[in-house]
Amino acid sequence: MMSTPRTFSHIGLSVPDLEAAVKFYTDVFGFYTIMPPNEVVEDDSAIGQMCTDVFGAGWNKLRIAHLSTADRVGIEIFEFPENHAPDKNLNYRQHGTFHFCIQDPDVEGIVEKIVAAGGRQRMPIREYYPGEKPYRMCYVEDPFGIVFEIYSHSYELIYSSGAYAS
Repeated sequence: MMSTPRTFSHIGLSVPDLEAAVKFYTDVFGFYTIMPPNEVVEDDSAIGQMCTDVFGAGWNKLRIAHLSTADRVGIEIFEFPENHAPDKNLNYRQHGTFHFCIQDPDVEGIVEKIVAAGGRQRMPIREYYPGEKPYRMCYVEDPFGIVFEIYSHSYELIYSSGAYAS
């Protein structure tokens, strides 16, 4: 029996400054603020118990905000006390998630906004099929070193039948 594709609900990001992250993602990408920054503490509340289930005992407290994209994908942003940047912010040889992607038809314009807001462009904007199809991409970082990608077109369109065919 074939499985039906599921929808993507949200991604969680850990940042050192929750307010600055909310400002970056709402100002640069226009994401909606679903829940402004809040504090969650380790206690017997439902959310406190859920966090203990995930982080283990002794996590103490965290701050969290919830944003949403235009297509209803959530961006859950966490600020943990004493959090720190990884030694290598694009550890592609380590198992696990190493990037996400945001789609914008104006790759050049959104990359400029990212850089102007304190982010970083990691590479030149590249074309998947130079001279053939208008699909462009670029890896960038937010001001906190979180690596993500920008696509000009949908994932399905870029990788559909015939992609990379010569």
